[in-house]
Amino acid sequence: MNLFDRFFRVVRANLNQAVSGMEDPEKILNQTVNDMQNDLVKVRQAYAEVSATLKRIERQREQAATTGMEWKKRAQLALQKGEEDLAREALVRKKSADDQEASLTSQIGGMKANVDKLYTSMQQLESKIGEAKSKKDQYVARARTAKTSQKVNDMLSNVATTGGLEAFERMKAKVEELEVKADVSRELSLGGSADVSLESKFKALESDSVDDELQKMKNQLSGTAPFKLKGSYDPEVEGELERMKKNM
Repeated sequence: MNLFDRFFRVVRANLNQAVSGMEDPEKILNQTVNDMQNDLVKVRQAYAEVSATLKRIERQREQAATTGMEWKKRAQLALQKGEEDLAREALVRKKSADDQEASLTSQIGGMKANVDKLYTSMQQLESKIGEAKSKKDQYVARARTAKTSQKVNDMLSNVATTGGLEAFERMKAKVEELEVKADVSRELSLGGSADVSLESKFKALESDSVDDELQKMKNQLSGTAPFKLKGSYDPEVEGELERMKKNM
């Protein structure tokens, strides 16, 4: 279990180094999963080879046990026939077969333990690969999102540094300046028209005042004529009246 923990720590370290080195995280993740798949293939091959070796040794042990039994029977037969030396030789061969069987049995015990560990490790690796594939999709999606966000931020940064936004700000100030000038021009225009209109009104009032004054003078002349002129024509009055009309 510690072996796989170290393995995944190495994978994470390599992934962090790849991201820091501006490498493509998606490619690194895919390559990491592919490497794990290749390792799994190697582990399966090793498991198959070790299992085959174990079976071959088990057959050798069975053969050694059979050989030992045969030499034991021959030793018994030699003793029955009075061939003690031959019986002794048969027992020597039996002991050799028994020693081989014992050695093979010891090897088989160790190999079975290793095969069991290898099988457990193979299952764990298969589980880790399945987990890595699932996380890979998540990391790839996050990496793509991060890359897209970085591109957008870089674009915004480039716009700000290349003066694109400054140009918009200058145009905004220019438009506001034109709007202010237009407002001032309109106010001046309206102010001039108001002055002309006001002047016209005063002239009209002054004209009315002159007419009123003239009417008053006519009324006065008309009212005093019976006392002074009694219907006669006064040339001085008429002359003054004409001069006033001309001066108006």
